[in-house]
Amino acid sequence: MNLTVKDLEVLQRQLQESDRDYQIELQEGNIVVMGPSDIESSFIGAQFSYLLKLWVVPRQLGFVFDSSGGFIMPNTDLRAPDVSYVTRERLPQTKQAWRYFGQLVPDLVVEIKSQSDRISVLEKKVRFFLNAGAQVGILIDPDKQIVSIYRPNSEIIVLSNDDRLTIAELFPGWEIAVAELWPPEWD
Repeated sequence: MNLTVKDLEVLQRQLQESDRDYQIELQEGNIVVMGPSDIESSFIGAQFSYLLKLWVVPRQLGFVFDSSGGFIMPNTDLRAPDVSYVTRERLPQTKQAWRYFGQLVPDLVVEIKSQSDRISVLEKKVRFFLNAGAQVGILIDPDKQIVSIYRPNSEIIVLSNDDRLTIAELFPGWEIAVAELWPPEWD
């Protein structure tokens, strides 16, 4: 059975009516239920979003979204990266557009490996977004404490704790230490 975004919306309403709130995606006509993330992955997503918003918001560059933000892809999949960013110029500025799924491919997508994720599945998801039109994809692996940067037609760049993450094509001048992404270890 090949489901559509409309089918997904019907299912979401039915789940909400029975007090079930699942995060779901539509991938190639199939519904995929996304389990909750572990708290380390959640922290990293919140930290990445926070550090990015500190740069983006004062400069009015665009919008940072968390893992609840769904985007309808050109192939009609509905996908929700862990963190995403869309430039101000590309996002419709109407209230109606904001109350629905984004109907565009984000400029930046970030996927964060949780304890139950397989890296190969996350790599495939990042590559899917790049093939659909994203400018940059990032895969964060807390287990190895590395950040992999994907760009169309480029080699993957792998950063570790001693490195600084930059995304000059979207955020000229922005940089963060990779080590800032991990939860602090307090005495």
